[in-house]
Amino acid sequence: MTLYAGYIEIHVEKKDTILVITLDKPAKRNSINRRGYVELGRVFRDVATDDDVRTVVLTGKGDFFTSGNDLSVDLSELSDIEKYVKESNDIFKEMVGAFIDCPKLIVALINGPCVGVGVTLIPLCDIAWCSTTAYFYTPFTKLGIVPEACSSYTFPLILGRSKANEMLLLSQKITAQEAYQFGFVSKLYDATALDTEIWPSIREISELPLNSLRISKSLVRMHDRDALYRVLHAESEELKKRFLSDEFANAMMAFATRKNNSKL
Repeated sequence: MTLYAGYIEIHVEKKDTILVITLDKPAKRNSINRRGYVELGRVFRDVATDDDVRTVVLTGKGDFFTSGNDLSVDLSELSDIEKYVKESNDIFKEMVGAFIDCPKLIVALINGPCVGVGVTLIPLCDIAWCSTTAYFYTPFTKLGIVPEACSSYTFPLILGRSKANEMLLLSQKITAQEAYQFGFVSKLYDATALDTEIWPSIREISELPLNSLRISKSLVRMHDRDALYRVLHAESEELKKRFLSDEFANAMMAFATRKNNSKL
């Protein structure tokens, strides 16, 4: 098996010095399940040691970047709910850690609406460019859970406390234009400019000297790494408790009811 083979939930393609990772479930708006988290963690660990890759691009297939966590679960997996929650939490922590530790330049190319974990992973990337059709939504409190993927640290750092709290505590959406205004992304693009403007820019970036990029990124990130891991641990401990709480169970029942009613 080659280094980037064997993926099911994501599509991985090497284009010269660029590794393109595409969330590849358009029929489910690129939602991410446990296997998807495992695959994301694996590919970011693998690319860390691939000297041929200078730039990693994370994007989505179709109209959505991602609709976030895949909330559909095989009931047979829930015979031991505490074990399932712990295993899921460990998988998620490893995936986030792979983002934090990756020495390569990571470009988030946000091709459409972005929900939940898709939003919280963006600050762990180095560059974020988004389509004008995107929006960003983190409905954690609506689901009876708490911030994830270090967002309780990164969001206030980037957005300022008030706007971060509107997203993390009040579950308010922000538009692509607001994301640009608050520095959450650094470029907006029209879908028609993807091939003529955005990919040529990424190819130009990928020609920058590898070691210079790696060292420069490590200098930019060196003050944050320990803090990110402390926050990741704290959030994960709280998430385990929330996933076993009545609030979360009630929120999931309400979500399932709304989903079923929307099909009537």
